[in-house]
Amino acid sequence: MGSEPKNLHVLVLTYPTQGHVNPMLQFCKSLASKGVTTTVAVTAFIFNTFKPHDGSIHWDTISDGFDDGGFAAATGIEHYLETFKAAGSRTLTELIQRHRDSGRPIDAIVYDALMPWALDVAKGFGLVAATFFTMPCSVNLIYYYVDKGLLRLPVAEGSYPVCLPSLPPLMPPDMPSFIYVPDSYPQYLYLLLNQMPNIQGADYILVNSVREFEPLETDEMSKIGPKLLTIGPTIPSFYIDKNNVNDKKYELDLFTIEPKEASSTRTWLKTKPKSSVIYVSFGSMAKLNTTQMAELAAGLIESNYYFIWVVRASEEEKLPKGFAPEKGLILRWSSQLEVLSSEAIGSFFTHSGWNSTLESLCLGVPMVAMPQWTDQPTTGKYVADVWKVGVRVKVGEDGIVRKEEIKACIEAVMEGDRAIEFKQNALKWKQLGLEALQQGGSSSNHIEEFIAGVMDKIAVV
Repeated sequence: MGSEPKNLHVLVLTYPTQGHVNPMLQFCKSLASKGVTTTVAVTAFIFNTFKPHDGSIHWDTISDGFDDGGFAAATGIEHYLETFKAAGSRTLTELIQRHRDSGRPIDAIVYDALMPWALDVAKGFGLVAATFFTMPCSVNLIYYYVDKGLLRLPVAEGSYPVCLPSLPPLMPPDMPSFIYVPDSYPQYLYLLLNQMPNIQGADYILVNSVREFEPLETDEMSKIGPKLLTIGPTIPSFYIDKNNVNDKKYELDLFTIEPKEASSTRTWLKTKPKSSVIYVSFGSMAKLNTTQMAELAAGLIESNYYFIWVVRASEEEKLPKGFAPEKGLILRWSSQLEVLSSEAIGSFFTHSGWNSTLESLCLGVPMVAMPQWTDQPTTGKYVADVWKVGVRVKVGEDGIVRKEEIKACIEAVMEGDRAIEFKQNALKWKQLGLEALQQGGSSSNHIEEFIAGVMDKIAVV
């Protein structure tokens, strides 16, 4: 083996959305804890807006071409992606050269799979390169099968269920929304399919998942390219393995939490009985229409449970006028891990975003899945039918989940015939997630393998 880890310098490139930033920064913390010098490059807009400080992780910037406004300054998705590729490639090249000239050269690049152009830059400098998938193996495989022509779009009528290697039988609504309705966001579909074509050129594939959560899917994805390593769950240590009790939050929160609101939430939860509260959140991007918000509000009220509902500031105007539930707490944002870890929480009413689902699985919280778009329908399928830790709502022909269905799903998870089964299964996955991170566990071994592999490759060079 070559140099010691402390002399190894890894650069990590994150795609600038909360769901991509969080897992990659947690992976950086794992590298740093093992003595690896880790630098994270975020877009100049993200850096200047949120001003992260050096700690165990160092920071640098690249440009997406919109340094003053970020994504909002682009005319659309296609404009943003094209500009990001051009500006990102140029500024990444400058960053690598600057570090090389400073005597602190970069040895390896870990880049978000949504930024495949970073691989070309890395290889131009002869660096070790690892592509990082923030979504689970199951979802990545579906996009891979589309890219390779094994699944043709649109999915033909009468071919249901769709049976693909290592995946459970899938109905069209179980697939990522960009697959189920390929013309809904064609630029995003292109972006996700474009993760795959040059993957063979990378040295490693890193996946934010746990092998024990997706054993067949992990083995199948291992066949498609370079060495695949599952390195999840990427959750702050305090809430899972407690190897670092000071690691209590994600490093860069793109939404602010008022200290008074956080404190009042903790106080509110302490007054509630064990497993009596439903936590409701649809993440950082999903948007419900006014009708759906009204149905959800009514379903929560009629279920007669305590609840915490996270409604982002941009969504507040969609709430029913005068909505002030006696048994509910409405927040603009929350420390989700802190809330989910409270004994008062009985279930998580979720959009089934992968980060939220991982958090719920690893904290042993049953779920009501109400997927909205992108990878969420597939994750919702796994919540209900593979991991069996909850139920998935049935959507009406008009695209709305009605209050009666919402109430019924909440009752099924909180007190129904299968409520004990859901909780027992949730605790089982929680234990498996913990074991993966412990010494000798699958993810712990994979992180060590990645570090050792990079050192061996640079020693040969």
